[in-house]
Amino acid sequence: MAQGALPFQYSEDRSSTGVTALAGLAAYLDLWQAAGLPQSLRRHLGVTQEQGWTDAQVVTALALLNLAGGECVADMKALEKDGGLGRVLRLAETHGMRRRERRETLGRWRKERRRSVPSASSVFRFLDRFHDEEEESRRQAHSAFIPAPTAGLLGLRRVNADLVGFVQDHAQHKQATLDMDATLIETHKEQALYCYKKHKAYQPFTAYWAEADLIVHTEFRDGNVPAGHQQLRVLRDALEQMPSGVEDVLVRSDTAGYQQEFLRYCAEGKDERFGVIGFAVGADVTPEFKAAVAQVGEHEWQALYREAGERRVDTGQQWAEVNFVPNWIGHSRNSPEYRFLGVREPFRNPPLPGMESEAGLSPHVMETKDGGWFKVFGIVTNRNVDGEELIWWSRQRCGKGEEVHAVLKEDLAGGQLPSGLFGANAAWWAITALAFNLNSAMKQLALGKEWVSRRLKAVRFGFISLPGRVVRHAGKLIIFLSQGHPSYPLLCQARQRILALAHGPPGG
Repeated sequence: MAQGALPFQYSEDRSSTGVTALAGLAAYLDLWQAAGLPQSLRRHLGVTQEQGWTDAQVVTALALLNLAGGECVADMKALEKDGGLGRVLRLAETHGMRRRERRETLGRWRKERRRSVPSASSVFRFLDRFHDEEEESRRQAHSAFIPAPTAGLLGLRRVNADLVGFVQDHAQHKQATLDMDATLIETHKEQALYCYKKHKAYQPFTAYWAEADLIVHTEFRDGNVPAGHQQLRVLRDALEQMPSGVEDVLVRSDTAGYQQEFLRYCAEGKDERFGVIGFAVGADVTPEFKAAVAQVGEHEWQALYREAGERRVDTGQQWAEVNFVPNWIGHSRNSPEYRFLGVREPFRNPPLPGMESEAGLSPHVMETKDGGWFKVFGIVTNRNVDGEELIWWSRQRCGKGEEVHAVLKEDLAGGQLPSGLFGANAAWWAITALAFNLNSAMKQLALGKEWVSRRLKAVRFGFISLPGRVVRHAGKLIIFLSQGHPSYPLLCQARQRILALAHGPPGG
């Protein structure tokens, strides 16, 4: 019986052939090993029981699931059915272990082990161990609450710090610009809380290192927790995880960071390691700020241009220094200087005369002395750089931060939370961030400059989702690609670079 319009058929290959559809993932396992992540997981996590899957095995499988394009725990079935990848996983999970460690790992199974990756039920049990019901009992209705991280979540944080440190050892960045921002993950889970957009969600907060393209720190939160809640603590947590070699830290944030303690901590040099931290933070457009903007003379407003190749294009916006001194700024000689910048653009739908109070205008909209209407935005900074340069530097946070969160939620599995338990979802999100950093490390350190700016979709097509056949020959595994496959030279080059990373000196 014909299967379709064209004269071909689908049929199952029932032989044990070791075929894989994900040949490129083996290179990620190589990098995972070179970065010391198996040892880091054994050192920092103690979540699993004495029997069955180890922490390292489960986290490794979940990271690979993210990179392969899986969206939920049930997708582990597809990973298990990839026989070729399973062979490589079995090889990798005990590689580099001493004889005693290998024996203990293999001895965790009472019966003969048949799977290469954990089953969905095993993954759910693993994730559930990150949840602390006693901590959950401290919640109070209608209030923002961030549960204290469990020992397991703190362990994942340290593993991520080890990976960030590995990249820094070879990239040697002197400066770290931290983009701090939150994102909403919409969900229909009964236990989730409503966010400011009136739907159920979770709202993790992330500190992203722009120069290194790495997530330094991320904190999973309920949807009702405001983005700026305890932002100073999150900054300090991120600074504690900054690797050696970083000498200067800068911070960018939207108006969620417009908090007295946050700004003063950065400006007054209270951090023991980094001292003064330069920042650009969105300023609240309060009536007092508007009054200060209204005092800026028309001749002081300057056109805001953007670079378009070799041309400078007028954006239609204007900027100016604003003489604004809120009450929280100190007035002593030793107080740091805070600069306020205003950005305005014409408001295209001004209210009719006499209808201003009924128009429901945004707080950003104001009228000038000559009757013009503008949208106004504010920035506060302690950096002594040109105003136009500072504005564009500040805005770099928006586009990149949104892209990072889009990758976490859409390209990776962060947008599909697996559980109703807060701690389980927090662990899932943390492992997603770990997969993001592993992919970033692969692009920077192994694939080369032309891959750095490529989204994960392109990396999957050209490097991860490659058909191959895994065979054992002369005591080792060989992954065969089809003859003349364009990705074969790239795979060989990437593995040579990973080998150099594993055995070469940092910075080499």
